[in-house]
Amino acid sequence: MNSYRTTAIAVGVLFLITHVTAIVPRIFYGPFLIDGSGDASAVTFGALLEVVLALTVVGTAIALYPVAKRQDAGLAVGYVALRTLEASVILVGVVGILTLVSLRASVAGLADDSSVAPLIDTLVAFVDVSFVVGPGFICGTNTVLMAWIMYKSGLVPRFIAVLGLVGGPLVFAFNVVKLFGFSEQMMPWAGLAVVPIFSWELCLAFYLIVKGFRPEALARLGLVDGSNQRRLVTA
Repeated sequence: MNSYRTTAIAVGVLFLITHVTAIVPRIFYGPFLIDGSGDASAVTFGALLEVVLALTVVGTAIALYPVAKRQDAGLAVGYVALRTLEASVILVGVVGILTLVSLRASVAGLADDSSVAPLIDTLVAFVDVSFVVGPGFICGTNTVLMAWIMYKSGLVPRFIAVLGLVGGPLVFAFNVVKLFGFSEQMMPWAGLAVVPIFSWELCLAFYLIVKGFRPEALARLGLVDGSNQRRLVTA
């Protein structure tokens, strides 16, 4: 039981790290991607945080796998694969942003940088699309897989799992709209689109850190001895 309590805490902490390392870089990137303003060192630091994000994204999947596979091994493998794919796309975006930093630094002193303007625009678009594909499409999909596992297994309260089941498709749909260039018309709804998936990850993280996996669900999955459930709950 202690090992699953440790696993739950580790998963919760990893999810919290993904939130910090996903949000902060976007703050640094904003002006830099729009017009090249902002501190290049801060943007580079943001890229470093995204490397940490990619590692923790994979970490959540690896940490959850031993428990999740007892409910549905196929979906658990799919979750690991999709989280790994998400991390790969994030790292591709990091390569794009670091290339953009280097390119803008190299042309900063030039009187006329019009010759590299198309390349800069291409790199900006590349970074934007990587964000749509990774944290948008792929994250939305893998969220549904893990939320379904949590819903069926009862490892966490059902309302937390429902947040993921609702949030994953909403984020996916919003990024489809964004991909087709309708994001500005949909911006008033953007906040609503991300609230469920944001709440899913935060609620899951805090619940696992504070309470851990539900002992009765662990017993049903054969991960602990059901006859010792009373002792396990008090432990």
